[in-house]
Amino acid sequence: MSVNRVSATPEVSRRSLWAIALIATFAIAAFWLTRPVTGAQNLSPVSGLMTLKASAQTAMPYKTAIANGKPTLIEFYADWCTTCQGMAPTLESIHQEYGPSVNFVMLNIDDPQWREAIQQFRVTGVPHLVLREGDGAIAATFVGKVPKSVLAESLQHLL
Repeated sequence: MSVNRVSATPEVSRRSLWAIALIATFAIAAFWLTRPVTGAQNLSPVSGLMTLKASAQTAMPYKTAIANGKPTLIEFYADWCTTCQGMAPTLESIHQEYGPSVNFVMLNIDDPQWREAIQQFRVTGVPHLVLREGDGAIAATFVGKVPKSVLAESLQHLL
């Protein structure tokens, strides 16, 4: 009876080392990307979504904001948008600061009733922020994450 022995060739050893290195790299990357973050950046997705939903509940109705002649910040958002969730505390803070003099409107892009507004303001991504002057002219448009300082400066120009 003969037994075939397969000996490891240098090519097989090299492939094994590459596979191990690749797995280790993915493990390190996964650990780094999922590590807990401390300090002010520690915003869980759940709390961001809760802030987003709470803000949407307290936002001014679109038709009221368009008709009252005050400057307006319109946020087009989606519940599933992690950038929208991440920006929710910033926009809530801006709302607290400028609420008496600026209308804050939130329109969920997944709600079919806002299709016309989505087309009118040419929404291509979320979050999509539109700053309207009191007369209805568009003063600024932002798509994506916007620093609080930029929003505050833009709102100051409207007042």
